[in-house]
Amino acid sequence: LDSPLEYKKGESQTNVEITDEEDWNTLLKMEEEYVENMCMEIIAFKPDIVITEKGVSDLAQHYFAKANITAFRRLRKTDNNRVARATGATIVSRTDEIREEDIGTGCGLFEMRKIGEEYFAFFEECKDPKACTIILRGGSKDVLNEIERNLSDAMQVVRNVVFDPRLLPGGGATEMAVSVGLRKAGLKLEGIQQGPFLAVGEAMEVIPRTLSQNCGVSVIRTVTQLRAKHAAAYEEAEKTGGEDAFPKCNWGIDGTTGKLVDMEEFGIWEPFSVKIQTIKTAVESACMILRIDDIVSGSKKRGH
Repeated sequence: LDSPLEYKKGESQTNVEITDEEDWNTLLKMEEEYVENMCMEIIAFKPDIVITEKGVSDLAQHYFAKANITAFRRLRKTDNNRVARATGATIVSRTDEIREEDIGTGCGLFEMRKIGEEYFAFFEECKDPKACTIILRGGSKDVLNEIERNLSDAMQVVRNVVFDPRLLPGGGATEMAVSVGLRKAGLKLEGIQQGPFLAVGEAMEVIPRTLSQNCGVSVIRTVTQLRAKHAAAYEEAEKTGGEDAFPKCNWGIDGTTGKLVDMEEFGIWEPFSVKIQTIKTAVESACMILRIDDIVSGSKKRGH
């Protein structure tokens, strides 16, 4: 529900003058009947749990308790939408508009559990849920924030793979393959046209070089060995399939040991869309720096 299960208060200040004690009792009785009617309209469908974004009066809780119904109040709208999607329910604005198909029957188990110092409501064993909740716990707020950021990154990776299921080998294998390809293409050109190809090819090696530095191994030896493997695969592809052949070499650097491993066997893959966006951003940033004609200084030289 997104409506209150309590007597409606006037939107503006309202004064009522009562001359008889019975009139006061009549007012209280009308309020109780109003709440009772709302509760009976809900109880008629025999639900187990009632959730509303607004308040629930003590009288309404009494009627629900007698009907063995658990009631939650003041739930955030976003959480209410998630519960509705998980259980198959429909959010209703008025109790007299509730239909049988609005009742969510997808939840198999409801429990209240205490985690740490707080109680949490668990809706489990849902049939074909369209939403779920992940509980993160950490020793401190900083640790918890870091875990949340890591989870968000992982979810975005999954999202990217779902929208674009193409993958590329990680561990610097893709960057080294592009670097070798650009160097080979640059050597076929003459003069100043070689410069951009060779410069971008050298810049691409920054990823395997950084991985080697982080592992503490010899950077020059490791990068040279990796470059040699990709160059050998490139030459072999040219011999067997001509100049337009696509070399297949998935060798990269193990980020833990610093050894060269086959990323296909090692199981390290990166989303194609992220890799392409990284390369585009790097090239555009370099072009933007090259477009700068002069540096504007904020200070003036003092006259002598």
